[in-house]
Amino acid sequence: MPAAITFPNLSPDVFSISFWGFEFALRWYALAYIAGLLVAWRILLALMRRPALWGGTAPMAPEAVEELITAIVLGVVVGGRLGFVLLYQPGYYLAHPFEILKVWQGGMSFHGGFLGVVVAGLWYCRRHGVAPLPLADAFALATPVGLMLGRIANFINAELWGRPTTMPWGVIFPGAEAQNCPGIIGACARHPSQLYEAGLEGLVLGLVLLVLLRRGALRAPGRILGTFLAGYGAARFFVELFRQADAQYITPDNPLGHVIGLAGWGLSMGQLLSLPMLAAGLWFVWRARSAR
Repeated sequence: MPAAITFPNLSPDVFSISFWGFEFALRWYALAYIAGLLVAWRILLALMRRPALWGGTAPMAPEAVEELITAIVLGVVVGGRLGFVLLYQPGYYLAHPFEILKVWQGGMSFHGGFLGVVVAGLWYCRRHGVAPLPLADAFALATPVGLMLGRIANFINAELWGRPTTMPWGVIFPGAEAQNCPGIIGACARHPSQLYEAGLEGLVLGLVLLVLLRRGALRAPGRILGTFLAGYGAARFFVELFRQADAQYITPDNPLGHVIGLAGWGLSMGQLLSLPMLAAGLWFVWRARSAR
């Protein structure tokens, strides 16, 4: 068997407490969401306190950020959960509708969460008379940290692993489903695609946006938003080449889990959903550049 890394002995729980027959556990995935939202709150607050970054006037007062974050939390949770239910496992949740409410058991979609944030942000802007495009730029700057933390939590949970690989950094994830690879005898190693996403969608994209911020990009509304959308779309499209497709799309005739066929090749659901983000991002960047 080629060299591989055995998955470390990591628990999905940060800690668990049992008392009077009840058990409370804080999971890394939940902690990633909480930490990501707290970091986003602090980033938004810092941006609104520096009007010079915006060319003179910030899009909203710093004291209004708390109400905005409340709306964003609802958008992320509701949108992320419904996106997962409708896009990835509609049949299962149609048969078990009460399972939709069990968000603590996992199952969130970034694309659904993104749409939830868009709806929540537009509602807030309409309610308070805030210009949506500058606020969207601020959202984009606040998002990569949360993405990185979420993908690291996916790795700790040993979920959303990648396709089989013979690369020396391949990881042997626990569980029969992860280790049972067609055509391979014994446990197989897989791409740690969660860490690929953490690096590209979180660290690299975050640094790119930071460079744009330091170069005054907030003075051109839509430039940072467009860069985030295009960067995330491109990174997710690329990582999907190494990420294991969702089980409901995999069949003996479709082992890679493609959802549409194009001249002998196809796209995964993640790639299909990322293409509109990539196109929209490039349009926003072009729009911001043309408006200068």
